[in-house]
Order: sequence, then structure tokens, then C-alpha cells
Amino acid sequence: MPTNTVTSPLPSLPPKPPPRVLGPITRTDVVVYQGASGDFEPMHHDEPFAKAAGMPAPIVVGMYPAGALIAWATDWLGPRNVREVHTRWRAPMWPGDTLTIDGEAQLNDEGSVRVELTGVNQDGRTVLLGHARFVIAATSGDEPQTGATA
Repeated sequence: MPTNTVTSPLPSLPPKPPPRVLGPITRTDVVVYQGASGDFEPMHHDEPFAKAAGMPAPIVVGMYPAGALIAWATDWLGPRNVREVHTRWRAPMWPGDTLTIDGEAQLNDEGSVRVELTGVNQDGRTVLLGHARFVIAATSGDEPQTGATA
């Protein structure tokens, strides 16, 4: 006896956004981020403290560029759709650095999207990697529900 199977169309992805450039990151950017996050580690703003620890200057708070990396993906595919996020720092960032954020997405058969993310500094060095998983439902018009705002 034949069975009737109803299948939903797979969503399509919205167009990939252009790479996003963050910076040059200033010490003021770092201090503002520290104030918003409550992370007042002196390694990120105190020059003598950072130099005493063997650093050439205060180091940029890692979550600042990591947050920008993930924001690029959520601006594209919608913050309501994110299910999993991973980041990995490959090298420190310093005041004056610029971060270029880009990524590639792959849609799987279940409608889940995996985005591979990269953050590259002004010297072409990969300083941050990440990946995120999104779930995007198809609408009646087969347009993805990204939840991104205009």
C-alpha cells in the first residue's frame, strides 16, 4: 500500500554579505567594550601592567572580535536561528589592528546551515576562526526566515 509523504522544501540562503571590516581597533574601543562586558582585566587597558607581563601593549579583549565575528553571521542568517557557536583564537590582536570578517555557508539536507568563519588581520594573518550552526525554516514562498533587521 503506497504511503503519502509530505516533504517541505528546503530553505534557500539569503545572499552572502560582503566581508566586514572592524577597526582599526582603538584603545577606546577596548575600554568601551570592557565597560559594557564588566571585564576590567588590566591586561586590556593598562600599558605598564601589560608591559610588565611581557606584552608590547595592552591586548584587545578576545570576546570583542569574537562577538563581531558571530555578529556578521547572525546579521546574515538571523539571531533567532543560531543554535551553536564556536570560536578559536589563533593570534592576539592589538590596538591599531584591523579585522576582516568573512565566512562560507553550507546548507545540509535537514535545513541546518553551518557557517565557517574567519577573521584576518591587516597583515593577512588569520587571528580568529569560528563556526556556527543555524536552523532556517522555509516559508510558503520558500524565502528563509532570517530574522535580520533592515
